[in-house]
Amino acid sequence: MVATNNFDAENAIISTKTGVSYKAVLPDGSAFAIKRLGQLRHPNLVPLLGFCVVVEEKFLVYKHMPNGTLYSQLHGGSLIGLGNGKFEFLDWSNRLRIGVGVARGLASLHHGCQPLYVHQYFSSNVVLLDDDFDARIADFGLARLMGSRDSNDSSFMNGDLGEFGYVAPEYFSTMVASLKGDVYSFGVVLLELVTGQIGVSNAEEGFKGNLVDRVSQLFSTGQSKDAVDKALVGKGHDDEIMQFLRIACTCAVPRPKDRLSMYQAMNISAFVYGIFGFKALSAIGMITT
Repeated sequence: MVATNNFDAENAIISTKTGVSYKAVLPDGSAFAIKRLGQLRHPNLVPLLGFCVVVEEKFLVYKHMPNGTLYSQLHGGSLIGLGNGKFEFLDWSNRLRIGVGVARGLASLHHGCQPLYVHQYFSSNVVLLDDDFDARIADFGLARLMGSRDSNDSSFMNGDLGEFGYVAPEYFSTMVASLKGDVYSFGVVLLELVTGQIGVSNAEEGFKGNLVDRVSQLFSTGQSKDAVDKALVGKGHDDEIMQFLRIACTCAVPRPKDRLSMYQAMNISAFVYGIFGFKALSAIGMITT
């Protein structure tokens, strides 16, 4: 702050889509350039409080989310093998609210930022839950910034495609992350919320494949209701659950061009949630008219 004279406009060197660079002068008279990056703030993104760099170590500091990850709440563990948060049964109203919150968060990255963000590594393990079990997306700051408004993809580093079971099928051949790849991963997370099963694989005896394959098979044989978490069935929300299941399947179809955009997914999810909360959603700007 001192070196840039509180980021005074007269110290500005250049302004780009990723932030403004300022001339900074140290007490000994030496000068350097410092870029002030834009901030991403949204009710469904985990707040990034700061960062620290010590020698070769780099740290990101986020606000703590006391209820851990969505993965841990649904499955009682985590993808990295660490227990976090307190495990509680998530009823349908909570799962539905979480799904809509996740849609809002991803839609803000895809459609509300300039330049746009692709998350690239989205799964239920990067969906954190705050005190009220509202969804907050983490690790979005690690995604690659998209180069321009006309570009909707970016390359993976070191062949790391993300969490198995959440990876869009086209990634294995293209090795390029995209907005529609995020939509596929979002669809898998919605399937987790509806089925209560993990996205990585289905443990049912006699079936080999991931959760998307299993649910698709049930749809093709007219047994889609069998995909729903038995703990949710018959409690007055069956129609809403089936609508959400259809949204999930539309997001996780094999061909990218057949998937919804996150803006579409957000609005459709909000409409389903609006069956019992339309006024509340309109008040906070989730539903546009």
